[in-house]
Amino acid sequence: MSEPRGPEGTGADGTRPPPVMEKAPGGAPGRAVDPGGAVQPAAPVQEASAAGPEPGPATGLEDGRERRFWSARRVPAAVLALLLLAGTGLLLYDIAAVRAGRTAMAWRRALARELAARPLDDTWVLVGAGIAAVLGLWLLVLAVTPGLRRVLPMRRVHPHVRAGLHRDAAALVLRDRAMEVAGVRDVRVRVRRTKADVRAVAHFRELDEVRADLGSVLADGVRELGLSRPLRLGVRVRRPGRKGEGR
Repeated sequence: MSEPRGPEGTGADGTRPPPVMEKAPGGAPGRAVDPGGAVQPAAPVQEASAAGPEPGPATGLEDGRERRFWSARRVPAAVLALLLLAGTGLLLYDIAAVRAGRTAMAWRRALARELAARPLDDTWVLVGAGIAAVLGLWLLVLAVTPGLRRVLPMRRVHPHVRAGLHRDAAALVLRDRAMEVAGVRDVRVRVRRTKADVRAVAHFRELDEVRADLGSVLADGVRELGLSRPLRLGVRVRRPGRKGEGR
């Protein structure tokens, strides 16, 4: 007994069976074959990239360490420029005066006489050479070091924006966080380049408990500062002394 069929390629209820996908050799896209005999083109197949989605813009939140800010050092540069200007101006004036027929200044005649008469191992010659060497070394140190030691570099969130946090501001933030711990009466925070020294006074609770809570709270506070190089913590807790010694 044969099953009743409707129009060509349809069942008894008038519906068509779903098409079947045939695979073409070589992995090429196949074609959809309708059981009723019609051939339908296959939908284009989108290949997923093995590399995954393209990376977005850099956020700068990696653990890369930012360099310190360079100081303009306007005061040392201005002092050195003024000294050089005064010395060269006075020397050029004296040379011009001598060329004009006048006698040289007394200080230049005395300096030339002393330099000609004193040996190299004289005490004052050695002292002057030492002072000149120290000043030259100081200028070299200023030239090769960045300065601004009180500004802590922060992580770079945007590629073209650099931010820094002053040590006093970081110490104030950590002090406010430490004062929220139960049992803490007074806190002193000193922030250095790589470490934060915390001295707390607790008037109740066990010292170990207060120290543990302070370590946890301050660790969170250091992370929230967003510094490029996280600060190491040194926490000390003690009882208040007599007559306000703990303050």
